[in-house]
Amino acid sequence: MTAPIFTKDIRLDGRIVLMTGGGGVLGGAMADALLQAGASVLLADVEGAAAESAARDLAAKYDGRVAAVTCDITKEADCDRAVSQAVEIFGGLHVLVNNAGKGPAHMERAPKTKSFKFWEADPDAWREIIDINVCGTYLMARAAAPHLVANGWGRIVNISTGISMMQRVEASPYGVSKAAIESETMIWAQDLAGTGVTVNSLQPGGAIDTPFFHEAGRKAMAAQGRKPQLPSILAPTIVWLASEHSDSTTGGRFVSRQWDESLPVHEAAAQALEIPALASPEETV
Repeated sequence: MTAPIFTKDIRLDGRIVLMTGGGGVLGGAMADALLQAGASVLLADVEGAAAESAARDLAAKYDGRVAAVTCDITKEADCDRAVSQAVEIFGGLHVLVNNAGKGPAHMERAPKTKSFKFWEADPDAWREIIDINVCGTYLMARAAAPHLVANGWGRIVNISTGISMMQRVEASPYGVSKAAIESETMIWAQDLAGTGVTVNSLQPGGAIDTPFFHEAGRKAMAAQGRKPQLPSILAPTIVWLASEHSDSTTGGRFVSRQWDESLPVHEAAAQALEIPALASPEETV
């Protein structure tokens, strides 16, 4: 009988990961977990200096298995270059983590800084969030998919948010953009069926302590005696999704807060899996 595999047992040696938003807190935490499991990681970020700084810090811990590239995911040429850099530096590409994006705090430049109805939003800020979160996620996947398909094995992981955020009053356009990412996940998973490339979405399962988190939300949580989760909450789930142990799972939606590292990975994954946000009531994953 095969011994059960736990999260700590997963190895990603030889796997090459492209992490968008790699200069940020969330991207850095996921990159750290992937590197610890043996992967090589290219950090891509529109803020090139932030990506370079994060890469230097991680390289000191992981024998240089990390590099950085400046990448604006709203530009096709930048996405293509990031993929080419992964191939040039590390010899290939196996996993794309679509983590780059703009959060609700970006809308603070709008006339009302805490919350607003959709018609009160700054149209330019609205367009920018949709362009980055939706179009940028697509352009990055578009650049990576041919390489993953050519490998006969690959992963696309789209970072999402809670279903409530997609439906919440005054959560536009961030909630709108994440609902679109859920749709992208389900459609791409079907488009890539039979290629060995899977597509899944991952969300932390609650507010997470990053610069994206709206100050009003932080104060509201504090008043309730709560605080945001640490970025490291995504670590076990992203490592599993990047591994061969998730081969049979595509089109899924995972909630990292529900991942229990004390369980074998197949049980932990089943516990963390939700029916996709846009699935009809009769559908299951």
